[in-house]
Amino acid sequence: MAASLPSQYSSLSKINEEERDETLKKVERSYERYRELISTLPKEKGWVSDLCLYEGFWCERLAGLKGIMFAQEHFQARPTDVFLISTPKSGTTWLKALIFAIMKRTCYTNSTHPLLTTNPHDCIPFLELRLFREPPVADVEKLPSPRLFATHIPYTSLPKPILCSGCKIVYVCRDSKDVLISMWYYMVKMRSKDLPPLSLEEAFKLFSKGLSIYGPFWDHVLGYWNASMECPQRIFFLRYEELKKETLINVRRLAEFLGQPFSMEEERERVVEEIIELCSFKRLSNLEVNKNGSRDAVIKNDMFFRKGEVGDWSNHLTTQMVESLDQITNEKLHGIF
Repeated sequence: MAASLPSQYSSLSKINEEERDETLKKVERSYERYRELISTLPKEKGWVSDLCLYEGFWCERLAGLKGIMFAQEHFQARPTDVFLISTPKSGTTWLKALIFAIMKRTCYTNSTHPLLTTNPHDCIPFLELRLFREPPVADVEKLPSPRLFATHIPYTSLPKPILCSGCKIVYVCRDSKDVLISMWYYMVKMRSKDLPPLSLEEAFKLFSKGLSIYGPFWDHVLGYWNASMECPQRIFFLRYEELKKETLINVRRLAEFLGQPFSMEEERERVVEEIIELCSFKRLSNLEVNKNGSRDAVIKNDMFFRKGEVGDWSNHLTTQMVESLDQITNEKLHGIF
């Protein structure tokens, strides 16, 4: 069962009951059509459940795919929208916190900030995994601008209004080896107890073949890299490793890209440093909401906070695995990493 939506994303606006019922019926008919289409797609064994091949990328049959289809048909973007996009386990939680803190920094005091009591994934929800996952869908049209969204949708499958609206896209990528390890730990916790344990060797084979959610990983990254080269004013391509190494510089760059540069007064008052501290792994992971809160019966908030380090792959992967992944990366993403 999906977690309930935060109040600002409440499902179906408060219209009269007859209109509400008719709207819900239309949405449900759309989702029934999506389920029928999904049943015809090519399938492969996935990390947790079956993966379906949709528009060249693998998606979990039971999570997100229907939401992608709904977004492609119905989502209307605004020029003021901000999208955080990534492959799973690429630093998404950290970037959600940073973007929210940057964009909303004049709305709250240090003691009243939502990030102190709300998981970052509730502050910037996923389009396909949360807002449009199942009917009744969230009423995003009622949200004031600028709206903040996240998605894992590959570039070639983005709803056309997003591409045409001129809205801002922040794309964060991470070394494939760390992505693999982070995803493996996460999926082990997500996996049903009725299934045998998922070994690292099996996860490595699936990942290398491109059989991971929203994979192939390298194709996903390449799509947004190429788009960022064509439209750098619209797509900000950020490497997780660079953000970790030079956090202050890159947070300033991120704020400028988002149209929210830090003023001289804010610099003097060390607002940038305060945001970095608020959004730090140590701070967020030790908050009560992220230690003991949950998304639903399966996903606990602490699952989004494992280590947040660069290079943890060296503690897990064999030399052969490292060489294999590096070779694929060099072939697919030569010059990017």
